[in-house]
Amino acid sequence: MQSHSNGADLRAKGTTRTRRRIVAGAALATAAAVGLTLGAFAPAQAAPSPRGEEARNVDINLFTVNDFHGRIEQEGSAGGIAALATAVNSFRAENSNTVFAAAGDMIGASTFTSFIQQDVPTIETLNAAGLDVSAVGNHEFDKGFADLTDRVIPLADWAYLGANIYDKATGDPALEEYWLQKFQGVTIGFVGAVTDELPSLVSPSGIADITVGSPVEAANRVADQLSDGKKNNGEADIVIMLVHEGAATTDVASAIDPNTRFGDIVLNANDNIDAIVSGHTHLPYNHVIDGRPVISSGQYGERFSNMEISYDRATKSVTKMENTIYTMAKRDATGNIIGYLFEQDPDIATSVAAAKVVADELGNVEIGETTAALGRAVRAAAPPVLENRGGESTLGNFVADVQLWALEVDGTRDVDVTFMNPGGLRADLDAGTVTYREAAAVQPFANTLVTTNLTGAQIKQVLEEQWQPVGASRPFLKLGVNEALTYTYDPGAVDGSHITEILLDGVPIDPAAVYSVGVNSFLASGGDSFFTLALGTNKADSGKIDLEAMVDYFETFGTVSPDLAQRAVGVVVSGPDADGYDVGDSVTVNLSSLDFSRDEPGATTASISLDGAALGSAPVVRAFTPNFDEIGTATVVFDIPAGASGPERFTITTGTGTMSSFLLTVD
Repeated sequence: MQSHSNGADLRAKGTTRTRRRIVAGAALATAAAVGLTLGAFAPAQAAPSPRGEEARNVDINLFTVNDFHGRIEQEGSAGGIAALATAVNSFRAENSNTVFAAAGDMIGASTFTSFIQQDVPTIETLNAAGLDVSAVGNHEFDKGFADLTDRVIPLADWAYLGANIYDKATGDPALEEYWLQKFQGVTIGFVGAVTDELPSLVSPSGIADITVGSPVEAANRVADQLSDGKKNNGEADIVIMLVHEGAATTDVASAIDPNTRFGDIVLNANDNIDAIVSGHTHLPYNHVIDGRPVISSGQYGERFSNMEISYDRATKSVTKMENTIYTMAKRDATGNIIGYLFEQDPDIATSVAAAKVVADELGNVEIGETTAALGRAVRAAAPPVLENRGGESTLGNFVADVQLWALEVDGTRDVDVTFMNPGGLRADLDAGTVTYREAAAVQPFANTLVTTNLTGAQIKQVLEEQWQPVGASRPFLKLGVNEALTYTYDPGAVDGSHITEILLDGVPIDPAAVYSVGVNSFLASGGDSFFTLALGTNKADSGKIDLEAMVDYFETFGTVSPDLAQRAVGVVVSGPDADGYDVGDSVTVNLSSLDFSRDEPGATTASISLDGAALGSAPVVRAFTPNFDEIGTATVVFDIPAGASGPERFTITTGTGTMSSFLLTVD
């Protein structure tokens, strides 16, 4: 039996019960995660019921995924929806007490096949795969709350839950809060919630009619309701929290950090919540914290989790919750993919193939070419290649250049500065021919390009906001910027004081002057916590879609090459001695962010000069810095030369064309 929450009773509160002590365990069936060889797959089997009486123990399989993002095709590490369906059906064949649940972002930021068809192929194939319930993620709101409620939810056969989403006018729940499933007299209940960062992750205009509350407060409220003994407002023997929020790293310390949003959830979830299934940060982890499983399966259908749950009806207690993460792609000893853990369901594979045919017709038009790849930043050189939204990228800077060109060529207005948010970049551009499909995969959100006026001081504040608010799942978001804008920063400074100088066409910006700034509509509304962008004046929406701008750019210029120069450089100069900086004094300059993170040519050497005269150089160390933009560091020491006097601008250069500078006043 299935039941959904509805009506005014959804907000009724009950008493908190003591968490039923459980036997919890965690296992990783993935060589990459634990350095073990993947063994044979064998779904857990339900215990047979004795004849003439119901079994005392009821065994349930909880099959979970998160952050699927429309990856319906089998490609690379992504197993594809047809193989994922086979996986869940394998569990159901052995144990009919199986639930297929998800922690949000099932649609949105999808690959081209699904994106170009408004994610209908993803919804239809997830229906066919038997998805039962999911929390809403932030990407379910990409096209606005009305699109979610009026189009997406009616198409989906599963329950979409969002207990912390409220109607702004009434304060009532705006989405279903919980979903129940009964197996052999035992009810398992799911409470869904989305990150309370939602207002900064989607266009504010699309969610103007709702408010977003605390995920853990909402989950606790509903879990209490499901545990209060009042059958008329829903009751559950087992309560699972599906939450679209996650840990910043795979280390358990990150999951219990009280200064983060996810740590707040884990540490403050009521004892009557038996397990937390999470997502949002795209990382796989499999923790047991204070006897409670806290899990995430990663991203894109590359992995899935199976939690074996046993419930003793005599003692009315959960006696086992053991989660295993399975990796879909099978690899050889060198890391090459040699197959997948499951065969593809033939009917669903046929549906995917049909969707691909439609997408191919729309997407195979060639629009231009690149001489080398333009990519997003990554966290490490070795597989698995995980995106680093805190790193400067050739792709982010290129998109900022494209948007400035598009705004000016259309005669909207002269534009001085453009910014591009890293989360808006969802695929890389490989070297060679670029098709409409590939361009669309880079920016799948259909944002329009907007211009606004900001002062120089506000531009500095926008750059300071790259260091995100305390508790954000990603502590730093690196903005792509147009070629004319370069800046220096101190990575170790206190918040609000990182940016040390900003140059526009080589000239320091004037804090009091007004500049025209171009951004996509997501950023223009203050998305990703870039709140200052929402304060601009004389705002004008060009009506041009970001994808349209890129297509026009390629069709105009034909061939594109990545700019290998860094537009932001970390510069920390040693302080002067007691009498200031004098001729002959030794100066140490610590430099960072001199390299990109993919396979772009390395900077190799950093040099400092004054008026064209070389003063010192040092090798560049290419060490990866996950979450931040410090890859490519060098320490250059030089003596202040004779003839230097007053304010002097010292120039920094590298072998890849990076040019930066800093000022010293020489006595």
